[in-house]
Formats: sequence, C-alpha cells, structure tokens
Amino acid sequence: MTTASASGSLPVYRWRLAPDGLATRRQLRALGLRPGGQDVAAELQRPRRARGPLVAYLYRIDGAKAVRPMTPARRAALARANRARRTCPLCRRDAGYVIPAALGACVPCAAPN
Repeated sequence: MTTASASGSLPVYRWRLAPDGLATRRQLRALGLRPGGQDVAAELQRPRRARGPLVAYLYRIDGAKAVRPMTPARRAALARANRARRTCPLCRRDAGYVIPAALGACVPCAAPN
C-alpha cells in the first residue's frame, strides 16, 4: 500500500509492507552496509493512536556501500570519548558508567550526604 508523502515526491509504505530491496539505516548496518551518500528512496510509516505516525527512511540496498572498517586510530578516539563521558568533572574520577547529563556529575558528587 503506497500513499503520497507530505513532500509528495517519496513513496510511503505502511509498517511491514515495504518492498524487497529497501532497508532502514539499522537494517543496512545489520547487513554490514551504510547508505553511502544516496538519497532517501522511500518512507516507512507506523501509525500510532494518539500522535502522528513514526517515520523511518528507506534506502536502496543495491546502492549501499560497505561499512568503513574500524582503524586503530578510530578505536583509540572512541575509547577516549567514552572515557571522557565516564569521568566526573568535579572529582575527576572514572565513575564506571556514563554520567547522566541531567546530573552533570557522578552520583556521589551530585547528591552529597
């Protein structure tokens, strides 16, 4: 079942009714692929009762490219970024978990006794 989208240029498919050959970003990633700069091919809409539909964009599988491999430099940069998210800005210790943005600090520093 295809309907006109809000922009009028993309085909819109209902939930679970998209044709073969199209996939969301997550589905592409599970296949080891990425959109690779291609334009969105269609929309997938899942209706909801009280609000507007959930929308996911679909990409052509045959136009997707392979995921770039993780290099040692990218792995190190990702490790540094994750370490920074775990480091409390007040006590400068590794909290062992990602510090919630709402707290802004580790739990002992954010809620002192």
